[in-house]
Amino acid sequence: MAKGAQATWGGRFSRGPSALMLRFSESVSIDRRLALFDLQGSRAHAAMLARAGLISRRDRDAIHAGLARIRREIEAGRFRWRTDLEDVHMNIEQALTRRVPAAARLHTARSRNDQVALDMRLFLRHACDVLRDRLQAAERAGLAAAAAYRDVHIPGYTHLQRAQPVPLAHHLLAWLEMLERDRQRLAEVADHANWCPLGSGALAGTTLPIDREFTARALGFVDARGRPRLTQNSMDAVADRDVCIEFTAACALIGAHGSRIATDLILWASAEFGFVRLPDAFCTGSSLMPQKRNPDACELVRGKAARLQGNLQTLLALVQSLPLTYNRDLQEDKRPVFDSFDQTVLCLEVLAGLLAGLKANRARCAAAVADPALFATDLADYLVGRGVPFREAHHAVGAAVRLAEAQGVALDRLSLAQVRTVHPAFGRDWAKVFDLRRALAARRGTGMPGPAQIRRQLGRWRKILGGR
Repeated sequence: MAKGAQATWGGRFSRGPSALMLRFSESVSIDRRLALFDLQGSRAHAAMLARAGLISRRDRDAIHAGLARIRREIEAGRFRWRTDLEDVHMNIEQALTRRVPAAARLHTARSRNDQVALDMRLFLRHACDVLRDRLQAAERAGLAAAAAYRDVHIPGYTHLQRAQPVPLAHHLLAWLEMLERDRQRLAEVADHANWCPLGSGALAGTTLPIDREFTARALGFVDARGRPRLTQNSMDAVADRDVCIEFTAACALIGAHGSRIATDLILWASAEFGFVRLPDAFCTGSSLMPQKRNPDACELVRGKAARLQGNLQTLLALVQSLPLTYNRDLQEDKRPVFDSFDQTVLCLEVLAGLLAGLKANRARCAAAVADPALFATDLADYLVGRGVPFREAHHAVGAAVRLAEAQGVALDRLSLAQVRTVHPAFGRDWAKVFDLRRALAARRGTGMPGPAQIRRQLGRWRKILGGR
């Protein structure tokens, strides 16, 4: 090999890359994070090569022992990473070959193209499992809060204007619906990642007698019946980054949901609302104003949502114009994927902490939900029950609200004579509509905020989340 040529592909070149090119093109500072997955793939590949008769069992055992030693060094932080070897794959291969001469055979029937595709799929399966666990922890914290405050009621809002009364638990359980969809979505992403690309080579497979099914089984790329799942087109297998995009999309949606939850909490914790108090551990003060108690954790969850969306956009822009198959552009896929994983883990852990330490201000909630205007829709339903078409009833109640405003009184303080001026269908019992418990008890249908449904939904969530 020519002096200075690159150790893994330098036979074609008379000189190695410049120092600037090495610094520009190295990825080991980022993809070293894949090391344990790379070792896992190499172990399975070595076992397959021995099974296929392409290396001896003795060589396989030596390679496995060398890989185990490198794993211990990496986990202990003693492994020396070299940027001149470009990436995680060549760092491990070169270190292994120096110690185990038989490791020169390890790359038989394998390319870095299918190797990195494998490593990313192994990482994404792991990442989905971790995020699903974090989501479940946040959901459990939300469920505990919903159960603790099932007797507390607040106004529900549309357009950030008071709309109708709901139990606080109903609002908290709405958050759980969002997070559970995220958890199921990640299960789908993990399933999409669960196809083994190893054996695709650089783009056209290999002429050597490999056993892709054996490798897939060894790495857990199997279906529910234990059958191996193999990518079906070698070109697509090394070019495909769909599952990376799906993962970052799932993270971006988790971020969007977290941002909406955070905004609710920010509003509720404000002096204007005062519905809840956030835990001290997730708030900060002001360097100037001693009285401040800022919901910084919630605001950062909102801010991270933008970052997660940016990572998704980066990957979409990265792949949109690439011809098949592998292009070096794809080296840039890892940073946004890893960052999305890291930031989503943090956001979910913070969200779980916020929900676990949430304290409802029962008095402020009760004062807010006592607003008679919240029952305007129930009043329209009352008229419908007396035979008035809904549109006519809606108009009549709107007129009653306008009359109350003109009189400077609450809606329920109008007299029977006054409400009958806007519609004769109002009866002597019209004011019964303003009873909160009666209004909620009437909401019995699935998904509604009535007490019977709240009990049912709390039980449903305990079963989903494995609680009691």
